Amino acid sequence: MAGQSAKAERVIIVGAGMGGLAAAVVLAAAGRDVLVLEKNACPGGKMRHVAVPGGVVDAGPTVFTMRWVFDRLSEAAGRDLTDYVGLKRAGVLARHAWPGGGRLDLYADPEASAEAIGNFAGPKEAEGYRRFVRDSARVFAALKETYIAADRPSPIGLGRRIGAHRIATLGALKPFSTLWSALGGYFNDPRLRQLFGRYATYCGSSPFEAPATLMLVAHVEQDGVWLVDGGMHALATGLAAMARDLGASVRFDTAVDEIALNDGQVAGVRTHNGFEPARQVVFNGDVSALGAGLLASLPRSLAPVAERHRSLSAITFAMRGAPEGLDLARHTVCFSDDYAAEFNALGRGRQLPGRPTVYLCAQDRGDEGAIEPHSSFDAGAGGDGQAGRNAQGERLFGLVNAPAIGDRHTFTEEEQNACLASLHHSLGLCGLKLDLAAPPAITTPTDFNALFPGSGGALYGRASHGWMAAFQRPGARTPIPGLFLAGGSVHPGPGVPMAALSGMIAGKALLSTRPSMPRSSRVATAGGISTA
Repeated sequence: MAGQSAKAERVIIVGAGMGGLAAAVVLAAAGRDVLVLEKNACPGGKMRHVAVPGGVVDAGPTVFTMRWVFDRLSEAAGRDLTDYVGLKRAGVLARHAWPGGGRLDLYADPEASAEAIGNFAGPKEAEGYRRFVRDSARVFAALKETYIAADRPSPIGLGRRIGAHRIATLGALKPFSTLWSALGGYFNDPRLRQLFGRYATYCGSSPFEAPATLMLVAHVEQDGVWLVDGGMHALATGLAAMARDLGASVRFDTAVDEIALNDGQVAGVRTHNGFEPARQVVFNGDVSALGAGLLASLPRSLAPVAERHRSLSAITFAMRGAPEGLDLARHTVCFSDDYAAEFNALGRGRQLPGRPTVYLCAQDRGDEGAIEPHSSFDAGAGGDGQAGRNAQGERLFGLVNAPAIGDRHTFTEEEQNACLASLHHSLGLCGLKLDLAAPPAITTPTDFNALFPGSGGALYGRASHGWMAAFQRPGARTPIPGLFLAGGSVHPGPGVPMAALSGMIAGKALLSTRPSMPRSSRVATAGGISTA
């Protein structure tokens, strides 16, 4: 009986994505008995690897920002982040290209970016950029501790946290303006509005519908973009190692089929190996999976996100090839010639745009865009990595935005090939040709829906459209005693650091709550009633 009781007191974390791993670090550091269950063979969630000829490609998030989140997490646990992850600050943020030959690099140094913008579009646009930088820093400063790193507030609560006496700060947030309209106050050049409007896509949203508050992304990037030794997936493996060092157990290849409830309270989880008792569970998955009843019968307050409110999905291409023409940086964006038409197709039309904007991550390139002599990604592929790169080209990851309709539409091979042709066409208009060594590994919204059940393929949870969207994401606490939420579909939102913050918030919320004692021995699950 004592052994069973000890097992029941532990915390189970469903999913070893960023949110789940951050929660594991917080809880293990606090002395809790933590078991992380992950359906895949390795940690990371969306930070996944995909095989290409001679190696693997990071096929999820590729940009690491807000390092302070991970420093805060590791320091609170008595650890040093750099003992687990190798980091180098980038000087070049991204290269941008437009049909017809326009080229613009942005830099970590705002004044270097202002000079580049001046050369690209004239001195008035450079001055507009300087104002944009100042205002984005004000927005970030206003929201960093009051919203981003805090428990989910209401609109009134956020106003109280910021302080009614800081009227100028509240006005700087521009909550009732769209990002696109606000950018018109800084830039006359439509290409610059397009460039900075792209920040809305960082949370899977349209710049024509997302609030101007998202201009804070500009400050996030200027505060530091980091290159991770071994790629972004190495960040996940590093946090998993930190959690283990703190005493957490991480079990892979273990899918959770049900979150079991006893008289409306968490009782444990059921896997293919049997029942795992626990009175507290952190769910690190898309919240729509719970609302759809895929893991448990839960109240309607956790309803799935309706299709019309979902964030964007994507079609991604993991590939190896030789680029010609446009010189690639580590991160390169080739814009379409009609941004409004692109997002109209994605939103109202729920279809792929004919001329998409394309993001490319050249993963063998360093900060200055030069191909590095050796790459840890090629470990295990045979040879030293350089020979494979010379023979088969660079490792590249391409992404185009797509509607999140993966639960009702299967993207056929014909559609995938058409999208690949559109990608090549868009790149060609910007002066880039890709000679691929082999057909790319393609992931569609249909595939993302299978990888992240309940999402429909949405990669960022609920879209950030309208001023209330930020307050419509669920917080860490749920109506179910013992059930907590983490991940990019809950507060504070999507992205690697935000998901980590969600895990930290969930861990702290759990630690402040005593497990409830069940009133009976019956365990209610999505499949009916069974005996624990």
